[in-house]
Amino acid sequence: MQNITIISGTNRLNSYTEKVAFDYKKMLEAKGVKVELLLLKDLPKNVAFEDMYGKRSSEMEQIIQKYIDPSSVFLFVSPEYNGSFPGILKLFLDAVQPAKWADKNACLIGVSSGRAGNLRGMEHLSSILNYLKMHVYHNRLPISLVDKLYGTQSELAHEDTLKAMEKQIDGFLKFTQYTLR
Repeated sequence: MQNITIISGTNRLNSYTEKVAFDYKKMLEAKGVKVELLLLKDLPKNVAFEDMYGKRSSEMEQIIQKYIDPSSVFLFVSPEYNGSFPGILKLFLDAVQPAKWADKNACLIGVSSGRAGNLRGMEHLSSILNYLKMHVYHNRLPISLVDKLYGTQSELAHEDTLKAMEKQIDGFLKFTQYTLR
């Protein structure tokens, strides 16, 4: 059975992006899906200088072997940074050999405290993933006003957003032809 890897696309500590990623993980596991969660805050601290242009640290190699190699299905949860997505996510994509992404499936979730839910960032990320020959699921979910949706809670309780997440997950599993246990 294939793994699904969720990538929390920021290295910011205690982020809403991480909360959304954990909520997706719980929803997928409730459906019997085996999920790995990669938090980019856990990348090697010197990734920009030690893991680029064909070089590879043992730390980064372990991350690739655990999260990228065994997975053919990825969920990217990405916050809005300056009208796009975080540089750490682009750096991570660049640090992994392009062939490791080819012919794999991607689902995009945008997160922002603004009204657009990182629509521009998801469009930009979608273009990059297409360039890497990934198959990007059409239902990209923008989660807007995320700070208000969570408030002081650690879990999302907004019914309409939860329904949209469920619909996206069900469609993505069908799109990837994921076989449940």
